[in-house]
Amino acid sequence: MCNSACLAFGRSRLTRDVVWDKAVIEVGSRDVNGSLRPHVEALGARRYVGVDIEAGPGVDAICDISALARTFGAESFDVVITTEVMEHVRDWRSAISNLKQVLKPGGLLLLTTRSKGFSYHGYPYDFWRYEIDDMRRIFSDCSIVAVESDPQSPGVFVVARKPTAFVERALDDIDLYSIVVRRRCHDISDVDISVRKLKRRMRLLSARVLPSRVHAGLERVLAWSNRRTT
Repeated sequence: MCNSACLAFGRSRLTRDVVWDKAVIEVGSRDVNGSLRPHVEALGARRYVGVDIEAGPGVDAICDISALARTFGAESFDVVITTEVMEHVRDWRSAISNLKQVLKPGGLLLLTTRSKGFSYHGYPYDFWRYEIDDMRRIFSDCSIVAVESDPQSPGVFVVARKPTAFVERALDDIDLYSIVVRRRCHDISDVDISVRKLKRRMRLLSARVLPSRVHAGLERVLAWSNRRTT
């Protein structure tokens, strides 16, 4: 799925010389509100595989992002595309590793995701927010062709090329901002997720059934609770 800025970025970077006669995989390919697939196929991609965790328009195979290398094999694709997926992946390190692994040396990876300031949007989950500096560190083992902010809403766009002599960077030293706990952290626990769900349910319930004054008071309590966890 893509917003209009994401689509524009992808079309500008995925040119004919990049995709002509190339094997392309799109990770998170279910077409909800836009896809780069028609653009890429029109430019003559030799093979286009769309994968997602559930069936739908644009999905050729069901596959979790952390199983890409196991499913398709290492260095299987010339181009890897993933748009608006990474914020929804709890184990983002394994996901990034798999994206790099299935990419051939010299191949191109295009990725878009959300940054701090973008509201919670669970489909069904929402975990992380990435910044430009995060992406520079995450892809420091690649040649970064472009990294820029989404001009439309808080987000970041990246294009990186896998070097011929690729040595994968360990990502254990990188903490990301989590929309779940509202601070930078290394991982998210099951308890963190449960608390986030409970708070969200309380907000929705109070908005529906409580008088406005009581609802406003509950919002203040929840805001105080969020500050206590940061």
